[in-house]
Amino acid sequence: GWGDTRHQLLLLTHFDTVWPLGTTTHSPFRCDGDVARGPGSFDMKAGIVIAVHALAILKELRGGTPMPGIRLLATADEELGSADSRPVIEAEAAGCRGVLVFEGAGANGALKTARKGTSSYTLQVTGRAAHAGLEPEKGINSALDVSRLALEAAALACPNRGTTVTPTMLTSGSARNTVPEYAELTLDIRVTEVAEQERVDHALRQLAAAASPHGSRIELVGGPNRPPMP
Repeated sequence: GWGDTRHQLLLLTHFDTVWPLGTTTHSPFRCDGDVARGPGSFDMKAGIVIAVHALAILKELRGGTPMPGIRLLATADEELGSADSRPVIEAEAAGCRGVLVFEGAGANGALKTARKGTSSYTLQVTGRAAHAGLEPEKGINSALDVSRLALEAAALACPNRGTTVTPTMLTSGSARNTVPEYAELTLDIRVTEVAEQERVDHALRQLAAAASPHGSRIELVGGPNRPPMP
């Protein structure tokens, strides 16, 4: 955080990106004319530059004196759900008259004035290992259940209401010749309505609670992370 500690306006940014370590070796920061490119330049290095530049302009207009009542906060874990920075954000925002979030622009450069709500889940499937060549029938194949769950979860999406349900990471098995004992599926859910967030949450819990046709054990971890902000 930087700025007046008795602030009424919070400028909120983040400097982490979705790109993996090492991306800059083949896609480094560069300037093409007056356009800056590179990992995270849109989300949200550009927002940080705009926020800092705006504060600099205000300072210049005031004859070199910083504008009081404004604080800039840059977090490092937004893309992961702000697990560690959330209490810091809440503490900084408490009592403010407003918070400006410098996320990337909308379509055609439009100012973003709303944000979808998010939910995050992990479906954990536990079966039984067996040799795939000698006695596969003695195993319980977790990959079959996790594949079924991925399709059933994705079907909960409702694009007409702004609801997306996206299977993101899927893992299973420990060896090529072994019936996979354990499998895991992560889901990213975005909604524009609280009712939709609740509907998807209820449906996923029903999926996890239903008996597996293959005999595996299914557990659901996670839930709503942020409500929608219309």
